[in-house]
Amino acid sequence: MMKNLIRICTINDLAALQKIASKTYNETFNHRNTAICMEDYLKEAFDVEKLGQEMISKHSAFYFIYADEQLAGYMKVNDYKAQTDFQDRQSLEIERIYVLRAYHSQGLGQILINKGIEIAGKMQKAYVWLGVWEKNTKAIGFYTKNGFEVVGNHSFFMGNEEQNDLIMRKNLIEY
Repeated sequence: MMKNLIRICTINDLAALQKIASKTYNETFNHRNTAICMEDYLKEAFDVEKLGQEMISKHSAFYFIYADEQLAGYMKVNDYKAQTDFQDRQSLEIERIYVLRAYHSQGLGQILINKGIEIAGKMQKAYVWLGVWEKNTKAIGFYTKNGFEVVGNHSFFMGNEEQNDLIMRKNLIEY
């Protein structure tokens, strides 16, 4: 039976985070984007200095997930000031959930989304939200299955190419 573990990342994990972030993002999107857009985005988004600043922010946290002691994926959550869109004190953004292709279909994404929702609950947030590329139908289906609903959209730039992300939200408190 596979043993899974989630742990919060520290600045000592910077090199491992950069490696898995670049690899999982490339595995997820390289077949749907041009090589130059991917290269530009990977350089910018996963720059060591930028990731380091995100890691030490008191408003963001990264989590690694392991499958049988092997690093298999990660998640990033953002509170209030670190959020990419709303910057709402009542919400937690799940900015990234990525699992290495070799570990797909093992339930690791589900474990990570559950962890994100659990973190938001402990922080007494009213809702969790995230952005997902409108062409990533697999992810949209996954989030919908987990109770997220589309509430809007925003532009996302992959290199110099503008793309559309859907904003999805899951209420944790009934209104």
